[in-house]
Amino acid sequence: MLSLGMAAITPDATPSTSTRAIAAAGLDHVVCGDHVSFIVGTGFDGLIGATHELATEPSLRAFVAVYLLPLRHPVLVARQLSSVSERYPGRLTFGVGVGGEDPHEFEICGIDPRSRGRRMDESLGVLRALLAGEPVTHHGEFFDLDEALIRPAPQPAIPIIVGGRSDFALRRAGRLSDGWIGIWNSARRFEEATAIVDDAAEAAGRRNVEWQHAMQVWCGIGNDPAAGRASLAPAMEGMYNIPFERFERYSPCGTAETIAEFLAPYVAAGCRRFNLLACAAHQDTAVAGVSEIRRRLIDIPSLVRPS
Repeated sequence: MLSLGMAAITPDATPSTSTRAIAAAGLDHVVCGDHVSFIVGTGFDGLIGATHELATEPSLRAFVAVYLLPLRHPVLVARQLSSVSERYPGRLTFGVGVGGEDPHEFEICGIDPRSRGRRMDESLGVLRALLAGEPVTHHGEFFDLDEALIRPAPQPAIPIIVGGRSDFALRRAGRLSDGWIGIWNSARRFEEATAIVDDAAEAAGRRNVEWQHAMQVWCGIGNDPAAGRASLAPAMEGMYNIPFERFERYSPCGTAETIAEFLAPYVAAGCRRFNLLACAAHQDTAVAGVSEIRRRLIDIPSLVRPS
């Protein structure tokens, strides 16, 4: 089954109105980003954002993508996840990543950016152990815990999905997570990446994992590619302080039909979860466009269950 959610990145979007519009359009989840202080000091805590979305609209799930776990202490994150799960059980997917596009974001949090991969591995292992609801004793490079205990354990368990483009991230996903989130990669790379995840899981003794792989895609929705680009390019350049041309290959622009055609090869490669970061001149254009994209992807024959 296909799961498609979005974040509306438009001039007239506000958290509450976007959430209600996304739910009314029949989408599956709302996407929440996370940064402490990115490039020019912007950001928003992903778990606070997800909690707001879950409280606003009971019919939606929230997908945090991606939470910068290396900037936080895993015991505190485990408590946050336990608290969210108590109030909104089964409605959160927790995507995590190492970040690093802005090293200063790590520096002002007192963390060496060069350590973020090792810190992520250690944090993720500790976090998964804590979320099982049993005492955790751990003495590692970054964290020392004796009999740390976080209860109640989330029921059902919160899926933890690892983001990142490198093979290191893929192997991390295979060892320590429930799936991988791709971004700025081709459908061919998506298929190759999920095979690397499988191999890493097998090497770690993890078998029969019900993977929840996903693709996160920035897109510009408009009557034609130029109109879509006019909304998307400024948003991405403002976010990353990098020319849009660096992202253009993987950032479709135009009508819902055009964007669905761009995403179809990912479906063929096995992707069943999409997070669309949708830019448009207005919120209603973005939401209606993503709803139509979802309809078109669901109509792909490979997604139709046999009777």
